Amino acid sequence: MKKHLFPLFLLFLGINAQAQQDFFAIAGKDTPSINFSDFRAMDVMNGTSGEKIFTAESSSKVISQTRRGVVTEDKNSFNNSQAVTMAALAYDSSSNNLVYMPMFSSNIYVLNPQTKEITLIENNAVRVTSCDINSHITRMATGYDGNIYAANNSGTQFLQISKKGGQYVVNDLGIIKDDASNGKNSFTTLETGFGGDMIADADNNFYVFAASGNVFKVSVKELKAKFVGKIAGIPDNYSVNGSAVNAQGKVVIASAKGAPLYEVDLATLQAKQLPGEQNLHIYDLASKYFVNDRTSSNSLSLTDLDIYPTRVDEQFVNVHVNNKSVKGNIKLNVFDMSGKNVMTQNLSVKDGSLDQKVYFKGLISGAYIVSIADESGKVIINKKILVTQ
Repeated sequence: MKKHLFPLFLLFLGINAQAQQDFFAIAGKDTPSINFSDFRAMDVMNGTSGEKIFTAESSSKVISQTRRGVVTEDKNSFNNSQAVTMAALAYDSSSNNLVYMPMFSSNIYVLNPQTKEITLIENNAVRVTSCDINSHITRMATGYDGNIYAANNSGTQFLQISKKGGQYVVNDLGIIKDDASNGKNSFTTLETGFGGDMIADADNNFYVFAASGNVFKVSVKELKAKFVGKIAGIPDNYSVNGSAVNAQGKVVIASAKGAPLYEVDLATLQAKQLPGEQNLHIYDLASKYFVNDRTSSNSLSLTDLDIYPTRVDEQFVNVHVNNKSVKGNIKLNVFDMSGKNVMTQNLSVKDGSLDQKVYFKGLISGAYIVSIADESGKVIINKKILVTQ
């Protein structure tokens, strides 16, 4: 639910080997109601907007995943890829694409930020009724397992969007219920739990940042939402409509009402205003980062050192280094979940820079830990990945 119950469109990502963009937003027009304007990159360190990737006026080519051909959409309906009522966005790190849903529609779309081509994912799992705000999908994020998850306003649908054989598959995982301890801070009622956005942690839990400023921790296994607390340090009338994790592991929130961005410490729920633009109308945020992601044992940020994607469909990962303190030969090790070393490869860093594909040899589908150590043997990054066929 955005713009009090539900805001607008979306955020998108583009990542390349030389310069990684990893934070995007659905921006809206300055109107009383939701009105999609564009997808744009965000500089959340400085609280400013970047490049506009795709706009409401952009020419679009929509291809049906089911029919494997171009489809013509009614631009005056809620069921189109540039509908004014956008409220849910996630980043698919396996393809560097943006996945999103119009709020009044069951359609799922995948935008390629480079080619601007859009894929329509038809599905029978989503049950959205345009006149029922409870059913609107307004929260979406990529889980640490590489799948994309989405929830409607009242928690009666919790969706998993996975990829099998190059095709997106949608499953309804069930109903998210209130934890018994929530009391008056219900996850399922309009005043306390509707709308906003959600982020994921490294244990594949999700945190829903409701429009009210309330925060709920959602367990995928138990399908329960536990009230964590209310964000402190934001204005009383601040509508929380977008949330995403930055490279430092903090949560950035945004509002559809025209307001600055805030950075929130999930441990304390204390917010601090970010510098930069003060009148942004943001309806959703997305990034590639996770809370409590123990990817680094030193002070290097994920923009300096990274291994991606976390969901590996093409049998390789990209290793990115951009830090002068990392020198010479580094060693990449891959461990299975039992701790067995199943692969080792030496890499060479020149002038603090490296962008290289590392191909896996004979690894079966499953979860692994990829570890990189510097010349002294000190581990400088650990990252969990999921290898799929």
